[in-house]
Amino acid sequence: MENIFEDIVYLKGDRSFGDSRSIIGGIGSFEDIPITFIGIEKGNGVEDGVKRNFGMPLPEGYRKSMRLMRQAEKFRRPIITFVDTPGAYPGIDAEERGQFEAIASSLKLMASLTVPVITFVIGEGGSGGALALSVANKIYMFENAIYSILSPEGFATILWKNAALADKASEIMKITSKDLYEFGIVDEIVRERNNMPDYMQIKKLISEELSRTNFMTAENLQRERYEKFRMIGR
Repeated sequence: MENIFEDIVYLKGDRSFGDSRSIIGGIGSFEDIPITFIGIEKGNGVEDGVKRNFGMPLPEGYRKSMRLMRQAEKFRRPIITFVDTPGAYPGIDAEERGQFEAIASSLKLMASLTVPVITFVIGEGGSGGALALSVANKIYMFENAIYSILSPEGFATILWKNAALADKASEIMKITSKDLYEFGIVDEIVRERNNMPDYMQIKKLISEELSRTNFMTAENLQRERYEKFRMIGR
């Protein structure tokens, strides 16, 4: 985020329960255009990873992101999200605070937004926990990222009762950027070299998309998002 945007101000809290360290977001500018950004943070190292729940958001994380989305819509700011999660946190405390309601509400809200939404899948994009931040007009995916209905380990456990067969599951699931680009699920692949993305390409993609959607009506933005997801699987 800090390599792409300027004038960054981080915002915290869901105004209901608390703040989420798994999801970070706020406002900034891109080529002098005010934007709202939201991203999932896994953390660096074990200690930071524990603080950020290894990128598995709890309900307050999704409610925080929804607060930022509603604010973006109020002030007509495009929304740019960055997804990197094995999935939403499945623990008891998450269930007690309404994990599935929060995810469902995020899906509903994103589908109805009247501002442009751009998503980058930057690492893992697992299950509804990822989809809750990626109902977008355009989905871009890092070259070495994955995007799937659940983790390969989970798939292998369900299908063969053996998580060690994750590699076999990965081949069947078609979760790579190349596979998903060919299926039309992602719109562009972001090049990576030495574990770093091509920031010039990212900026170019954002710039082109903001120019494309600049004069689109709210109805057209919503319809485009709807039709994009209705086509998946055909």
